[in-house]
Amino acid sequence: MGSIEMSCKVFVTGGTGFIGSNLIRLLLEQGYQVKALVRSTSSIQNLDGLKLEMVQGDLNDQDIWTSMRGCSALFHVAAHYSLWQADKAQLYRDNVLGTRSILRAADRAGVSRIVYTSSVAAIGAGCHGEVLDETHQTPVEHLIGEYKKSKFLAEQEARKAVEAGQDIVIVNPTSPIGPWDRKPTPTGDIILRFLHRQMPFYLNTGINFIDIEDVAWGHLLGLQKGITGRRYILGHQNMTLKLMLDLLSAHTGIPSPSHRIPYWIPFVSAWVDERVLARLGKFPSLALDGVRMASQTMHYDSSLAIRELGLPQSCIEAAAGRSIEWFLQNGCVRG
Repeated sequence: MGSIEMSCKVFVTGGTGFIGSNLIRLLLEQGYQVKALVRSTSSIQNLDGLKLEMVQGDLNDQDIWTSMRGCSALFHVAAHYSLWQADKAQLYRDNVLGTRSILRAADRAGVSRIVYTSSVAAIGAGCHGEVLDETHQTPVEHLIGEYKKSKFLAEQEARKAVEAGQDIVIVNPTSPIGPWDRKPTPTGDIILRFLHRQMPFYLNTGINFIDIEDVAWGHLLGLQKGITGRRYILGHQNMTLKLMLDLLSAHTGIPSPSHRIPYWIPFVSAWVDERVLARLGKFPSLALDGVRMASQTMHYDSSLAIRELGLPQSCIEAAAGRSIEWFLQNGCVRG
């Protein structure tokens, strides 16, 4: 494990996104100098007012290594997230080839230590509510959707780089909630749809939630304390979707849905959306792979990260409240 001084310069990919922008705020608060890779098409609203250096480019740029020179560490957070089956090629290009490219660039630039942001999507899901830790691995052919498969393959790129001698720690966030979820993420979308009163029913599914600030700390602690080549689940509380909706109701006074919808209804709707209407030129509104994922319980055990890294376990109710407040203050809620 390399030694990283708190005053050193670090390179961050995906800094304009939800995890990346929260991570950059933490790094700046802790005295690190930050250089962030920003695509020409990305909004930089999440970075407004922050004292950092931004460089325009893409993960797959051949000369990106020149921008990384002088940086002691890399946080590779960037990834393309999509559950649409039509995005298979872009998911592979950005997540798999992009990870291979940026890790090679870091090696060429002399970056001494790397934290790679994978996902519990790469680990997979258990059966009958099983709680999974880092030792579990669903075979790639059984992972649901091209996004999960791309994250698995990207993680294999990181493991290959470790075998070749690079110092890389892998972190696997669950479902973060909190401010700066501008896109939003699937978790933020749940909160927004609830705030818009667009959730009259709920699916019987399970999710692991964590405060986004704890995820940011998990990255920094991974840099400072993580064991090379090890994977750490960054999560906190296993909950049913219904319990999360009840929590949102307690914060807002908006009634929580009381009726559970059977899986076949959204499944059929999503199938028609992607397999029929999309071919007729209509943009699908419901991802088939998203519905298939919701049929699984996605519960995880973060004991390793708590024990080895000191991963914080902040109150999920408070994180949900900050997320709601941020969406309201930033004009994300209509009416």
